[in-house]
Amino acid sequence: MNKYQDWAKREYSLKQHLIVFGFAGILLLLIIPYLLIVSSAAIDDLLNLPKLEFGLITLIVGLLLILGGLSLGLWAIEAQVSIGRGTPVPVIPTQKLVVQAPFTYCRNPMTLGTFVGYLGFCLLIGSISAIAIVLCLMILLLSYVKFIEEKELEARFGVEYLEYKQCTPFILPRLRHRS
Repeated sequence: MNKYQDWAKREYSLKQHLIVFGFAGILLLLIIPYLLIVSSAAIDDLLNLPKLEFGLITLIVGLLLILGGLSLGLWAIEAQVSIGRGTPVPVIPTQKLVVQAPFTYCRNPMTLGTFVGYLGFCLLIGSISAIAIVLCLMILLLSYVKFIEEKELEARFGVEYLEYKQCTPFILPRLRHRS
């Protein structure tokens, strides 16, 4: 826990931010989708699972979910960088608690956006097992956020975080944000 608190106090250069975003982008936008395609194809074949194919509707819904999830995730990242003076990556954490939109709707809009985007991707590749893999990964990620990251945020931001946590939903957004 102290390591995260020390990291949060340091000032990071633009170069350090770009390196972290580069690695995170490669992981989230290239490596994970590739692994989803390869592993889900193998699992679908092994279990003889049918393809999820609903014609044009699958394409439209999949693309809308990807665009919506990506937009929400990028909005959350922008707020963490510009307001919080950090990144969503734990090695360069925010220095200030971000409670402005989109963090007024739920405490984890980037996680929600990631989940929605990957579900859209699963629809595009038409894989039932890919959906199961994404659900499992999201359960693991949400467990990490709930049991590790929230404790770290409480340690770093104290009462300010506890008050925010009390009035803002964990993952399922409120349609109207608090004022």
